[in-house]
Amino acid sequence: MSTVTVSVLPKYRHHKGTGQAFAQIKGRRHYLGKWNTQASKERYAAFVAELAVSPDVVVAQKAANSRLPAITVVELAAAYLDFAQGYYRKNGQITRSLDNIKRAIRLVKDLYGREPVAEFSPLRLLALQQNLATAGCTRSYVNKQVGAIKRMFKWGVSRELVPAQVHTALATVEGLRMGRTTAKEPKRVLPVEDEVVNATLPHLPVVVSDMVRFQQLTGARPGEVSQLRPVDVDRSREVWQYQPESHKTEHHGRKRIIYIGPQAQQVLLPYLLRDAQANCFQPVESEQKRREEQRVRRKTRVQPSQWNRRKARPKRMPKTCYTKDSYHRAVERACEVAFGMSKELRNVSKKLPEEERRRLLMLAAEWRHQHC
Repeated sequence: MSTVTVSVLPKYRHHKGTGQAFAQIKGRRHYLGKWNTQASKERYAAFVAELAVSPDVVVAQKAANSRLPAITVVELAAAYLDFAQGYYRKNGQITRSLDNIKRAIRLVKDLYGREPVAEFSPLRLLALQQNLATAGCTRSYVNKQVGAIKRMFKWGVSRELVPAQVHTALATVEGLRMGRTTAKEPKRVLPVEDEVVNATLPHLPVVVSDMVRFQQLTGARPGEVSQLRPVDVDRSREVWQYQPESHKTEHHGRKRIIYIGPQAQQVLLPYLLRDAQANCFQPVESEQKRREEQRVRRKTRVQPSQWNRRKARPKRMPKTCYTKDSYHRAVERACEVAFGMSKELRNVSKKLPEEERRRLLMLAAEWRHQHC
């Protein structure tokens, strides 16, 4: 091994791209921390002192410690987001976990984006945690965001982008505990009372009404009701069993079985008389039944020009499967009718003056927040 001789001490220099201080020996940069800080100057002084005593050992140690690239937090976040967009998928669709990751990344980028990942310490994570709690976020939301940041640095360690000791240090930051934090507690999500459900059912389309009744009797999730197919229902026993093709916890290797008792069977039975692979509850069927009911309720004679007013090429066609979002919208509209939201608020016209339209939209949003 060649002997390193140091005739001129390396200078304390500034790397403008990352905002770090560094010293350079034989073309290799040794980063010392944030530029013009007391800590980086102390590291530089220690580095120079060690170099004067044993340059061979110091250069070898610094070379071994500098194998990890000196990237910033924002660069780590960009790399992790690329990974997350491919990883957090289910049945080819991006899951909502990605939205939570984006919010967490935005939070850490705003405060510490330009700092090196090696300098991201537990104190910085605690500061982010406190900022969220002070901003009025619930305790569970704060813990979820902090957990996402920890996972980002853990992923960075596995890709040799972050020093292992950084993640080890961040793991010591505990989540907020109930009764031991100023962060507010989340509201408990309780079952909807039967009186509320029964008041809403008459205002729902027949198909959606049956979906609500089936969910009420079985405890199925909205997405599980929407994707129900005859082939998924085992009718060999007195109590039927429905095993969803896809469910919320399948990536943990868990099975999901929904038991269908006699009352729920009576609701579901008419929808099982179709192709085994077809969805039981279909928007296209719901729309067809809605139009039939409109014809029955009509009191005036149908004019020849109104026999068939369907567009030849409509922009939106009824689909053969509900999603949890379309199911939610249908129930929300029925709640608005059932519990007194005025027609003026339900149908905010784009032709209204902007100030009036904005006022009505705010009133509608407030009503939905209280009742839906």
